[in-house]
Amino acid sequence: MIRGLSKITTRASTVESHFSLTPVMGNKLFQPTAGALAVEVPVVQFDENNATVLEIFGQHKELVSLPVVEQQRPIGLISRHIFMSQMSKPYHRELYERKSCIAFMDKNPLIVEADTPIETLGALAVASGDKTLADGFLIVEQGRLVGLGAGLALMRELVAMQEEKNRQVMQSIDYASVIQRAMLSTSRAAMSQALADACLVWEPRDVVGGDFYHFEGHADGWFAAVGDCTGHGVPGAFLTLIASSSLKQALELHGPHDPARLMREVNRSMKRVLGQHGQADKPSESDDGMDACFFWFDSTTRALTSSSAKMPLFLLVADGTEVLTVEGKRVGLGYVDTPEDMQWDNHSQVIEPGAMVFVCTDGVIDQIGGPKHIAFGKQRLRRTLLEHGRLAMPALGRMVMDIHAHYQGSQRRRDDICFFAARPGGTSLQDSQHGIQA
Repeated sequence: MIRGLSKITTRASTVESHFSLTPVMGNKLFQPTAGALAVEVPVVQFDENNATVLEIFGQHKELVSLPVVEQQRPIGLISRHIFMSQMSKPYHRELYERKSCIAFMDKNPLIVEADTPIETLGALAVASGDKTLADGFLIVEQGRLVGLGAGLALMRELVAMQEEKNRQVMQSIDYASVIQRAMLSTSRAAMSQALADACLVWEPRDVVGGDFYHFEGHADGWFAAVGDCTGHGVPGAFLTLIASSSLKQALELHGPHDPARLMREVNRSMKRVLGQHGQADKPSESDDGMDACFFWFDSTTRALTSSSAKMPLFLLVADGTEVLTVEGKRVGLGYVDTPEDMQWDNHSQVIEPGAMVFVCTDGVIDQIGGPKHIAFGKQRLRRTLLEHGRLAMPALGRMVMDIHAHYQGSQRRRDDICFFAARPGGTSLQDSQHGIQA
């Protein structure tokens, strides 16, 4: 007589659909446990012989493994594959059929309590080796057998859980992108009101990015800033909030006319927020900061005053024959090695009508591509501005991105891209020739 169940039934309605029925509490996923995977299967008592095991496997073709119990407590697991392989060998059936079933039993199967979290169970299954994924594992409540768990069912549950986690993370990042774009939209609107011929391009490598821009118009001119914070994605986006907030506070306190002073204030603010005090006994956990270019245009004198931290400013002269480069200092804002009292310099030049200002983050310059798989580079950017500088700024922005994408080719995007281009108080040569108002 077989000691076991006559058929296989499942504790849950279906193992595969359990995850879809798992409730979500608030924004936190309620994690299923090993008990959800328990399937009731026939068992064999430890004192039965192998003939009984053979009969059970014969009656239950779908049975992968057979638990061995002693007073409802599992002591081992017999794998169908191993058992049938052994019994099919010459004379093995005659030799072992009447011997104890523990002869081919795995004495150390994975045994877990029914309330074990699925993620913990996954780690235990990996640690126990391939046999657990192939033969399954035993699920108990207070030591008594509840059922057999399948490795495939466990993998499905783990994949479903990971997909749900990824979905929740991506929903959060997508909404963070909405917030970041909303933060930048005020600057774009201010630029549209203050400048007749300008463009702002902001294209993060991921959903959110570490580049940002700021623009504000004033009665006597306008102020603009382009920043490239450490990293990209979520960490970079966090830093843009810190940098942007620091810049806005500095502008409220000191006004827009002295970009170098604003850089000093932003540097101090970022170092304070990030805990970069430079004390030997308390080293900072963050060595993050920002490359940036701040610039003020005086509409009366047409003087452009700029201050740069590792971010060049390009100036296409009015006749379109030369691109001048203002490099600034090779020291970033807010890094551990940047002194708190670091001084940046202002550079001023008069902008003639028709001249163009162009500032970009290093995502444009450092992108690898082309037949030689080298960086796009400043020289290639200068040539692009010389060749297409007659275009109105929105068209120029699209042209730069098209050329950049073609150069990138099949190479992966290395970084976020952000650039500002403007023709202060003047129209493009192309527009003046064709009578088009920008």
